[in-house]
Formats: sequence, C-alpha cells, structure tokens
Amino acid sequence: MQAFIDEMLEASIKDILPIMQERIVNKTKYFGVPTQKNPLDAWRYQEIIFDLRPDVIIEIGNFSGGGLFFIAQICDLLDHGRVIGLDISHQSVPEKVRVHPRITLIEGDACQNLPTVRKLISINETVLIIEDSSHTFENTLNILRTYSIFIKPSFYFIVEDGICHHGLDIGPEPGPFEAIEQFIEENADFEIDRSNESFFITWNPKGFLRRIR
Repeated sequence: MQAFIDEMLEASIKDILPIMQERIVNKTKYFGVPTQKNPLDAWRYQEIIFDLRPDVIIEIGNFSGGGLFFIAQICDLLDHGRVIGLDISHQSVPEKVRVHPRITLIEGDACQNLPTVRKLISINETVLIIEDSSHTFENTLNILRTYSIFIKPSFYFIVEDGICHHGLDIGPEPGPFEAIEQFIEENADFEIDRSNESFFITWNPKGFLRRIR
C-alpha cells in the first residue's frame, strides 16, 4: 500500500527510508532506463558536474545504464565531457545507452581494467568518479585505492550506498561506509565533504570525497 507524507508526519526517518528504497530499487527510471539512484543524490550530481565540468566521468557499477544515460545527457547539455562505464557485465544495458556518443562501456573487473581506463584519459584531463559496484568493504576500498589516482584537487570521488547498515539494514557489513572511513584514515589527500548531503536524506552518507591536494 502506498504511503503519503500527510499521513506520516509523526514517522521517523527509519520508517521513511525503506519506503524510498522500495521506490528507488523497483520503479526509478531515467528516460525509461532503470536507474536505482536516489533522485536527491542525482540532483546533487548534476550540480557538481555543472560547477566543475569534468572532462571525464567514470561510473563503476552500471546496473541497466540509467545513471550513465543521465550523466551523458547532462554532458550533452553542457556540450562537454564524456562517460566511462565499468561493470562485470553490460548485458542489461539497452541499445540507446550503448550507442550514446559520449558513453564508453568496459566489461570486467574495474581494478583489473585500470590499464584500459588509463589509455582513455589524458594526463591533463579532469575526472569525477562515482563508485556503485558490489558494495563490499574489500572491493570498495580496493577501488578507492586504485582509482583515486585520477582525481585532481577540488574534484570528487563519490562512493554510493554508504547507507548500508547506516540507515537501511541492507547490503554487506562492513560495506562502503566503513571502506570510506578506512580510505580517509590512510589518505590525507582527500576529505569527506558533507556539505553535499544538503538534502539531508542521502544514500551516500560520508560518500562525497573531495581531493584537497
């Protein structure tokens, strides 16, 4: 049964988050392509992309490609930027995403594909990364350690789904949230920029990592 805000004004955030999660996972689409992204976070992404205008945006973990399509169309509007999508398989990505001229798809393990990605990015280009793969602690931390080399000062490495066991009782434990904390503890070049959690409800708590030097 659908819930309505005017009937749940006394509800806690813990009551609201599963309702949002069900909608995000099962019904959220971008131009008809399943997306599985919290729209409040996606809105912040487009603000960051507009402000920073990265030359390359890497999304690690693409599901059906809705996030890739969303980002590529923002780049279209800006007339700047291209998108690299990495996933074990792109079998579920529809043709209209595959053929978008700004999107390059790479299949296989993201860390093992680092040499392939390196060839697609010049040393002078700016990069923004969105990590949304398996959400295990080990894999998330490995991706942070491996791909952080691409991030220049003032640009972001965004880690999704830190909400796992930090708002929703889903996913691996430990997971992205703990991997972020470990990465920040061992890497003074990045800071957690919580100003990006300005809608309050985010699927990425502590997940906006900004390079500071």
